[in-house]
Amino acid sequence: MNDNMVKILVLLAGLVFLFIVILIITLFIITIKEKKQERERNAQNETLKQVNKSSIIYTPESILDFMDFEKIEDNMIIQKNGKYLMVVECQGINYDLMSEVEKVSVEQGFINFLNTLRYTIQLYIQTRTINLERSIDGYKRRLDDIQKQYTTAQIEYENCLKDRQTTKDEIDKLKYELVKQRNLKEYTEDIIRDIERQSLNQSILSKRYYVIIPCYRSELVAGDFDKTEVENMAFSELYTRARSVINSLFSCQVMGRILNSEELVELLYIAYNRDEADLFWMDKIKEAGFEELYSTAPDVMDKKIKILDKQIEEKSIELANSKISEARREKDIEYAEKEKNKQKLINKKAKELIKKHTKYIGTDIAQRAINNLDNISSDNNKDKSQLDKNKEDNNNDIVQQKEKRGRPRKKQ
Repeated sequence: MNDNMVKILVLLAGLVFLFIVILIITLFIITIKEKKQERERNAQNETLKQVNKSSIIYTPESILDFMDFEKIEDNMIIQKNGKYLMVVECQGINYDLMSEVEKVSVEQGFINFLNTLRYTIQLYIQTRTINLERSIDGYKRRLDDIQKQYTTAQIEYENCLKDRQTTKDEIDKLKYELVKQRNLKEYTEDIIRDIERQSLNQSILSKRYYVIIPCYRSELVAGDFDKTEVENMAFSELYTRARSVINSLFSCQVMGRILNSEELVELLYIAYNRDEADLFWMDKIKEAGFEELYSTAPDVMDKKIKILDKQIEEKSIELANSKISEARREKDIEYAEKEKNKQKLINKKAKELIKKHTKYIGTDIAQRAINNLDNISSDNNKDKSQLDKNKEDNNNDIVQQKEKRGRPRKKQ
């Protein structure tokens, strides 16, 4: 009995051990499969992420997500947190060249300006690189106009010298105008050369001074107002504050003005693009569409369709012109045919009129008139045939005379 119990226990222990071993192997296999599936899922997720990144379409709206403001409207910078900004540009003064009295006056005026403030402001100084290319282009356009005026004055002066009836006063007047235009042309050329020499391999910097005036939605709205009403209230409040700042700065001999929406765009563009601002100007950027984050070429099929539409239009115009020319030629032929048979048509129309009114003029007279018309037609035909015959005889005589003149004489 004890031996049997021992055998049973040994058998059970062996079964338990075998079950544990099988369980461990199964768990190991499952773990390996889960890790493999996890690696496959991660690889798929990476692939999807790359596909999603490459398929992202950037729009002007998505670009604003990178910025700290929502839009620029009504001479205001509207930020996303319910904050509205208006900017006043100030004209700098040369404080070092002032007298002591003027310096004290400016300092006292600035102290009064600070004491009158009942809201926060921000003083912002922006350093800009001046690109003289725009000034040079303007001078060159002006030089072209001056060159034309100088050429005109020179021609008038030369014509005046050739004219003997011109008085000495008129000649002196034209000479003065010619000298004036020549001096102006030379002066403009000197300016262009000097500016190009100054801008060669060196940067010219300028500073702009701004006062940024904020206004918060919480300061304006106590009830339920829509977005447009809040913006209108913010504009009124900011404009009042800006005018107050301008008037206060005037006591410091500092002139100020409110920037419009386009100038605000330029201000922010230079702030975000300090290195490229002197190479890419705002007007060129607006023309080129650089305000978008990326640009794409038009579709090839769109180009082909556009070219095909142009060809169809050109061919249709050409075909229409040719058909119009054909119609005009047919009209000319019809006119020439009618002109050729003019007498026949007249006689035919006359016969029809006589036959139509026979009962009024009498049958006998109508018949005589018709016979006379027939005789006229036959006479005209005879005359025409005779003329044709005479013309043909004349042509034959001319040919014979030419042949006789062309024959060589016989030697005697």
